[in-house]
Amino acid sequence: QVQLVESGGGLVQAGGSLRLSCAASGRSFSSYNMGWFRQAPGKEREFVAAISCSGVSTFYADSVKGRFTISRDGAKNTGYLQMSSLKPEDTAVYYCAACSGYFVNYALTSRYDYWGQGTQVTVSS
Repeated sequence: QVQLVESGGGLVQAGGSLRLSCAASGRSFSSYNMGWFRQAPGKEREFVAAISCSGVSTFYADSVKGRFTISRDGAKNTGYLQMSSLKPEDTAVYYCAACSGYFVNYALTSRYDYWGQGTQVTVSS
């Protein structure tokens, strides 16, 4: 019911910023909660940030809190992840995901029904 496409990844030096976008099609994205996850080589996919369908509630992993900002634009059916003060350890493939219903267990990959294809973010020293 929902298709997600990430974009905005690339190569950036440490300390730089990058803005990821997650364009949604199908059902209105405003009806879905959204999360961002990332996966580095050899590591499990980990939670980065999440935002409720209303946009009122946001959640962040401790590792990115204060540096990343999750947001959404209902009119554009798009979610965003603004990343600042990037570190080499932020290097990973970043995925956006969506789920419906009451937003619980937002940090678990199993909670989400729809996933994008991922976009590579590489932070150099």
